[in-house]
Amino acid sequence: MLRRGIHDVYHASLLRIHHPNDDRRFPGRLYSQIVADTESEHENEWAADKIISHTGSKTDSIFEVLWHPGDKTWLTYDQVKDLNLLQPYLEAQG
Repeated sequence: MLRRGIHDVYHASLLRIHHPNDDRRFPGRLYSQIVADTESEHENEWAADKIISHTGSKTDSIFEVLWHPGDKTWLTYDQVKDLNLLQPYLEAQG
């Protein structure tokens, strides 16, 4: 180890307490969300809570989607058209 420049002694002041990941503050950092599982292709998908708003019209629309972990993202119509949340949102808009 010394030939590679790695020192084998650590000072106690450099040690820190391990704090596990807070998924509410940093979503998407779970091991199961980073590494794809070959057995199930739907396991790594997140659940969307609702569509909050939109801008544009017809197929040029983009929608603001609220995800289950609390994130908000803007998705195009092509990305949203297969979600079960689109039809109730459009009915509520009139």
